[in-house]
Amino acid sequence: MPWFPDFVSAVQLARRQNRQAGRADPVGQYFAALIGGDLETLEVVWPGEVVVHDPRAGEVRGHRELRRFVRQNQDWLAERHARIETVAATCAGGRAVVELLARLDGARGDLDWPVAVVAESPDERSVVFRTYCSQLPVDGRRHLRGPILEPGPVRLNDVVDHYLRALEAADVAAAVKLFAGNGYLREPIGADRIHRGTAELGALFSGWFSSGGIELNPRLMTDDGVRSALEYTCCAWGGHDLPPQAGLAVYERDENGSLAAVRIYDDIEAPVTPGSPPAGTTNAP
Repeated sequence: MPWFPDFVSAVQLARRQNRQAGRADPVGQYFAALIGGDLETLEVVWPGEVVVHDPRAGEVRGHRELRRFVRQNQDWLAERHARIETVAATCAGGRAVVELLARLDGARGDLDWPVAVVAESPDERSVVFRTYCSQLPVDGRRHLRGPILEPGPVRLNDVVDHYLRALEAADVAAAVKLFAGNGYLREPIGADRIHRGTAELGALFSGWFSSGGIELNPRLMTDDGVRSALEYTCCAWGGHDLPPQAGLAVYERDENGSLAAVRIYDDIEAPVTPGSPPAGTTNAP
């Protein structure tokens, strides 16, 4: 049977190509599995351990749990006729951060839901996915999201470092100054929650800082020179200690190094203090 070695070679080549494609676009493979139920591709590309950190399901570990998780999500997304649009991708150091906009059918019409997914491969056979978002747009309430990553040294750079310092110091002028003239900040609670330009950003930060600064503890940075995707834990806001909560923000620079955009993915709520905005109107950066 002279064809047999060629057949084996073809299968090995197909497997290798599938694995290379998965590594090139791990988040695309992941969402294809979530929406279409195509677990076979994930299992071929990542035959080792697959771990998912999901805001709704918690930690999903191993292919058996992954199959159950995918089935449940497939039903949930199908009920809402989900359409996924890629906003941006930041890749560096063997890690990919993909920002998505999930368009869902809601009770009051179409709903745009910002979601970010981090894909990281600790070895040739395994992958870890970390999803960040606010659940307020889809079920009307926030959910406490505990820390995902352990503390570790993070080298902050240029404008991101200055921005975090301005948040902690509750310095409205310093925070606004870091943005380009047409720069914007998008809150995690909806694609329409955009604050653009000096006046809108100033009003936003004034509300955020009404009782003090915001403390974000960096956990992991993915930086491609244009965008910095920072995974963090928020522990304090306005002098109030908060239960440690995980989040991610993407800081996009313009050609001058100013902030062209800040896009936030978390479910962190400001502590209630006298004069605070009503619940549901603000999120931490």
